[in-house]
Amino acid sequence: MKILIPVDGSNASINATKKAIEIARKDGSSLKMISVIKIDVLKDYKRNSKMWQLADGSLLDVNIVPINDNDVLKIIREKTYEIIDSILSTVDIRGIQFEKDVLVGDPHEVILETAKNENFDLIVMGNRGSSKLKRFFVGSVTQKVISEAPCPVLVINAEELL
Repeated sequence: MKILIPVDGSNASINATKKAIEIARKDGSSLKMISVIKIDVLKDYKRNSKMWQLADGSLLDVNIVPINDNDVLKIIREKTYEIIDSILSTVDIRGIQFEKDVLVGDPHEVILETAKNENFDLIVMGNRGSSKLKRFFVGSVTQKVISEAPCPVLVINAEELL
């Protein structure tokens, strides 16, 4: 079985990773963890790079001033891989076939395309992302994935496993 784990660094995505690993250990599944950089983030970063640096030093290095779109994408991709690696440092993936990737686009569309194009059997994802807006039931990306996914979707609560 192939399991896709979309992550964004939120508690819910960390818990989804833990649950996917638990499932993989039981049945020998392979895992792929992806994180999706929204195109809007690239445009906003380039337009407001100085304000971003002041507002969110945890995401972006204040000593780097991007020159073009490729530089911006490279910086954000590196920081996103750091988020993935941070999540992976909290779990044990020894003995599990595992991949990770950072993709660019509209998150729900990229997740659905990846699941379909790579024939995933299951998507395990958090109920809410890292957005500051709290949704009453399920985050908008999760809701769109649930309604259009080519395979089953297991939704994990942010508080469920921590």
